[in-house]
Amino acid sequence: MSVRDVACSDALPQLSGASVMSDFLQISTTTSTCADAEGLATLLLESRLVACAQIIGPVTSRYWWQGTLETATEWQCLFKTSRQLYVLVETQILAHHPYETPEIISVPVVEGSREYLGWLHQQLNLG
Repeated sequence: MSVRDVACSDALPQLSGASVMSDFLQISTTTSTCADAEGLATLLLESRLVACAQIIGPVTSRYWWQGTLETATEWQCLFKTSRQLYVLVETQILAHHPYETPEIISVPVVEGSREYLGWLHQQLNLG
């Protein structure tokens, strides 16, 4: 049974708060401006590559860049999508992100509520 079947299946108990395994991801990146974060979110949402985008910030980031310890004010973007759409999401972020080497990190959504994962599935362009 695929995650799409699980997320939308009537075969599983209809218990309030019941969770299911998923094949969804949360992808994160950061931008130097809120406008850049909003631009990425709009691009990915309008193309239905992500179902949800959260912009958090400003946050303080500390990192090594070209041999120097840096500190920057950034906006963190969290995108909810399907594993099957990861490559397309990454491609769009890379094509439209102003950073030379943007952070693009994906973590699996191990479990989630049946209702939320069903909604997430319905919002995505899974073709």
